[in-house]
Amino acid sequence: MTASETRPLTATAPSPLSFPPGFLWGAATAAYQIEGAARADGRTPSIWDTFAHTPGKVFEGHTGDVAVDHYHRYRDDVRLMAGLGLNAYRFSVSWSRVQPTGRGPAVQQGLDFYRRLVDELLAAGIEPALTLYHWDLPQELEDAGGWPERSTAERFAEYAALLADALGDRVERWTTLNEPWCSAFLGYGSGVHAPGRTDPVDALRAAHHLNLGHGLAVQALRAGLPSGGRLAVSLNLHEVRPLTSSAADREAARRIDAVGNRVWLGPMLDGGYPEDLLADTAHLTDWSFVRDGDVAAIGQPLDWLGVNYYTPTVVSAVGEGEEKPQDDGHGDSEHSPWPGADAVAFHRAPGERTAMGWAVDPSGLYALLTGLSARHPGLPLVVSENGAAYEDVVGPDGSVDDPERIAYVRAHLEAVHRAITDGADVRGYFLWSLLDNFEWAYGYAKRFGAVRVDYETLERTPKASARWYARVARTGELPAHDEG
Repeated sequence: MTASETRPLTATAPSPLSFPPGFLWGAATAAYQIEGAARADGRTPSIWDTFAHTPGKVFEGHTGDVAVDHYHRYRDDVRLMAGLGLNAYRFSVSWSRVQPTGRGPAVQQGLDFYRRLVDELLAAGIEPALTLYHWDLPQELEDAGGWPERSTAERFAEYAALLADALGDRVERWTTLNEPWCSAFLGYGSGVHAPGRTDPVDALRAAHHLNLGHGLAVQALRAGLPSGGRLAVSLNLHEVRPLTSSAADREAARRIDAVGNRVWLGPMLDGGYPEDLLADTAHLTDWSFVRDGDVAAIGQPLDWLGVNYYTPTVVSAVGEGEEKPQDDGHGDSEHSPWPGADAVAFHRAPGERTAMGWAVDPSGLYALLTGLSARHPGLPLVVSENGAAYEDVVGPDGSVDDPERIAYVRAHLEAVHRAITDGADVRGYFLWSLLDNFEWAYGYAKRFGAVRVDYETLERTPKASARWYARVARTGELPAHDEG
C-alpha cells in the first residue's frame, strides 16, 4: 500500500465485536512521566532529569520532578484502574530509584515502592505488567558513556536480576525495553530526547547495545524468575509506506524499514542484523562493536511481543538539490534519527490528525499485527501502547467530553479485532495512557490520558473516553457505533 492508497479499515460496526476470553484490557504509563518524587528515598537523577532541567530541551522548562505524583498517590490510582475495569496495568520501573548509580546493590526503599504497587494491583485483581526500561538511564551510567558503551548492556542485565529477585514472586509478565528505537535514535541521533546527543555512529552503537542489553536481561530474568514468567520486548515498529509506487520511493521505504524495524527484529527474532542495513550504514561504521556471540545472546526466545503503534510513516526518495520534507513525527532537529537514510523524505500521512499532528490511520496497526503474525507464527502479540492526544476541554462541571479519543480508540480496537479474525494471535491491548502526564519533550502540553489530571491540584477526573473504555474492558466487547 502506498500513501495515496490509504483507506478506512472497516465499515461502521453494526453490532458488538467480541474479543477472545482472557484478552488483556489494560492501560500503560512510564515511571518518569508519572511518579514524581524525583529525589525521594535515595533516587538519583536519570538522563531525563538532566535533560528536562537543561534550558531549551523541554517545552516551557517543564520537568518530571513532581509529574502527577503517582509515587505518593499510587493507591488512589490503582482504585481508578479497578473502577475502569482494567485487568492489567503496564508500568515501568525507575532504574535510578532502585539502583541509583546503575551498579551494585539495590536500594530497598525504592524496591519497596514497587512491591507496594504490585501488591495493591494484585489485591485489586489487576495483573502487573512490568517494564524494566522506559528511557530513564541513571545519569551516572550516561556519564560513563551511556548506551553506546557495551558496559551499559551488562549493567542492565544486573539490574534485571535485582528486579527478578525482588518481584519475581508476584510479577509474571515482564518487558525488557520500551521503544529502543527512541532510546537509540532520538536520544543519540537527533538529540530530541535524553540524553540529547547527535552522533549517528553513537546511535547505531546504542541500538546494538540496547539489543544486547535486552538479550542479557532475558537471560537474567529466565535464571532469576520462578517458572511461568512471560518475557517480552515492546517495539514502536514503523508501518512504512512509500509516497508513490515508484522504485525510488519503494527503495526509500526499504531503508526506513531497515533502520526503523529490522534493526530490532533482525537480531531479536531472525538470527542477525539485515545485510541491507549494514550496507546502508557502511559509510558510518563497520559494526565492529558487534562481537562474536552477541547475536546469539540477543536472540533469546520470547513469550510475547509488544507492539506500540500510533500512526503510519510515509516516505519518498529525494534527489540532489530537491526539497526534503522531514515530517516524521519525531520532533524538530537539524540532526536525523535515521542513519543511512539521508536521501529519504518524510511526509504527513493523509487524514484526520491528533493534537500531535499524527494521522489517524488504524489500517497501519492492522498491517503491523497481521504482518508480524505471518512472519513469526507462534509468537503471541500484545498492543502495548496505542492512544491519542487531543485538546481536551473541561466543562463547567469539571467533566471532559472527548469524542475524538473515543473514536480513535474504537477504530484501532476494530483493527485489532479484524487482525484477530484474520488469524493474528493478539492477546491484549494497553491504552496509552492511563493518566495525563509529562509527555517527554512536550512537557505537560500534550494530554494522552483517559483520566484528566489537573496539574495544579493533581486531582484525577476520568474523561468520557475512560468511562467508554471501562465498558469495553468489563464486557470484552466493542459496542456498536450507535451504542456510543
